[in-house]
Amino acid sequence: YQRIQENLIKGGLSGRNAKGGRSHTRAVRGIDGDVKLNRALWVMAEALLSGFQPA
Repeated sequence: YQRIQENLIKGGLSGRNAKGGRSHTRAVRGIDGDVKLNRALWVMAEALLSGFQPA
């Protein structure tokens, strides 16, 4: 979890945009963006974990 969090905040991840071109993520610089990203990442981690829990 922490490794994913660090890489997302640091930026520089490569990917493809909607038109198929190359793009890179930018670093999160503001505290508001950092908190928003951390909250979204936590929600995604909880959703993933709930899929692995036995019923």
